[in-house]
Amino acid sequence: MVPIGDLQLCKLDELDCLIKGILYIDSVGFNGRSQCYYFENPADSEKCQKLPFDLRNPYPLLLVNIGSGVSILAVYSKDNYKRVTGTSLGGGTFFGLCCLLTGCTTFEEALEMASRGDSTKVDKLVRDIYGGDYERFGLPGWAVASSFGNMMSKEKREAVSKEDLARATLITITNNIGSIARMCALNENINQVVFVGNFLRINTIAMRLLAYALDYWSKGQLKALFSEHEGYFGAVGALLELLKIP
Repeated sequence: MVPIGDLQLCKLDELDCLIKGILYIDSVGFNGRSQCYYFENPADSEKCQKLPFDLRNPYPLLLVNIGSGVSILAVYSKDNYKRVTGTSLGGGTFFGLCCLLTGCTTFEEALEMASRGDSTKVDKLVRDIYGGDYERFGLPGWAVASSFGNMMSKEKREAVSKEDLARATLITITNNIGSIARMCALNENINQVVFVGNFLRINTIAMRLLAYALDYWSKGQLKALFSEHEGYFGAVGALLELLKIP
């Protein structure tokens, strides 16, 4: 405990609290149902559905915590986990780049702009290089070959909107996180991947993009799982730990 004025502050481990909070919240449920869910057909706006997922047997679990940056944890039990890797390209990167590229001033504004943009005007696709699919390696023509690759052209820079830039930024970040998560799941032999963190608060568009990215990179073998109250697990875990202190 650290005294500051009339307060006693308790220092706790962030990742310990995160895991304890997730497991506790999932155990108590959400309005009589599971906290955990996934998106069916995430790339199709008309067919996309949010469906519940039963996480009663959570272990082993790959936990992808997206805040300003990203930490990826392999969780084998409530007391046995390790940080596998991370990346500095996270929610802070998305918002910071959007501020630079679009002049937006709030996270909500950046997301709203991204929801209206067309990233294909910004990114160079496989079909832009090969004229269609690259069949030899199974790369579809619509796959991103180079994020922001079209911005090397003066004419294309002049043709894009701020909304297009925001959308391309979000897709760049989520594609990268999805790719790293898939590689970690493969290396750790884990087939349950849960994405959490305050970056996902009121951010359905990013969740659907992550779901699509993980499905694409894993060739349909992995589902991106999410949880209600995604940004508050650390706070809940800290409260649970505080209640143990006499």
